[in-house]
Amino acid sequence: MLSNLFNKFFRRFFPVPAFLSTPSFGLDISDESLKFVELVNTKNGLRVGRHGERVIPPGIIESGKIKNQKKMEEILLALKKEEGVKSVRVSLPEEQVYLYKLRLEKLGLEHIRESIELTLEEHIPIKALDAIFDYEIIGQDAESLELQVAAIPKNVIESYLSIFQNAEIRVQSFELEAQAIARAVVKDGDMETYMIVDFGEKRTGIFIVSRGVVMFTSTLDVGGVMLTDMIAKNFKISFAEAEKMKRKYGLERNTPNKELFSVLLNSVSILRDDIVKHFLYWHTHKDEEGKNNPAIKKIILCGGDSNLIGLSEYFSVSMKNTVEMANVWVNIADTANYIPDIGFKQALSFSAALGLALRDYNNN
Repeated sequence: MLSNLFNKFFRRFFPVPAFLSTPSFGLDISDESLKFVELVNTKNGLRVGRHGERVIPPGIIESGKIKNQKKMEEILLALKKEEGVKSVRVSLPEEQVYLYKLRLEKLGLEHIRESIELTLEEHIPIKALDAIFDYEIIGQDAESLELQVAAIPKNVIESYLSIFQNAEIRVQSFELEAQAIARAVVKDGDMETYMIVDFGEKRTGIFIVSRGVVMFTSTLDVGGVMLTDMIAKNFKISFAEAEKMKRKYGLERNTPNKELFSVLLNSVSILRDDIVKHFLYWHTHKDEEGKNNPAIKKIILCGGDSNLIGLSEYFSVSMKNTVEMANVWVNIADTANYIPDIGFKQALSFSAALGLALRDYNNN
């Protein structure tokens, strides 16, 4: 029974015929919060419907693993009661997903899934029997297929599937968080290569998207909370006061408090160094076929803490590359004619939820 459910639900791309499709919420679950967005198709185009955020208390989810099933079910039941959520598309935690490219020779190839399964343990540190995987064909020639494979421990999927079943909420699909974000911030049909930096409260996701497919993901234990903690400790003030200082001044060089700029710069430079490391690795290492990876055209910032004043400018200058804030509405609506209920800054933290909801209206 569960294996059938896995095959049905674990799809980064889960095509449903339009006449069978049920409008759903995009549901982005992290260790700290649950963000949800509904997109409604109107005669004037897509519009934002019900949306919001729920805090997930510490200890319920850790590094993407559900530690307290009952408490998480209670949060979902409350969401269902308060917002009428009945059907969702859900993001999977990047920390628990293994992503790699694979080339299969067409000669003698009968079943792609079986061929992937036979080589799975060569690429991931868990047994094939303990993993659930999906794949996307990203290229092919006369002799072979080029695949992007995503795998996740079976027990992680079991725990997520269980909480939704017990809350009686239908899951239309599970999807990589990175792919959902890419769907929201990269223009539909754009085949260029981009690095997306999702700067959140406690972690930062670094994703590389090429030809519309996520090719690389990495998660760093660096987030906005770390910056606030540094300010609070340095100035011996409360976390709330430190957060206000961070949001008010950010990386402004002309801030009245020069010491604040130095404190933030020291912390942000840690993140910058990690971004540079991944940026250089992508450009200096060849793929499995010995070919150079396509050049990253620009870096796109999203996530709630990417709003830090001066952050994109600092990255752009120090990395000598184009860095810009994400436009999460690029595939949803023309903001010149429609102002969404979610403000621009707030929307940056809803990029994954928006990308998930957009899946109902997008054929990527």
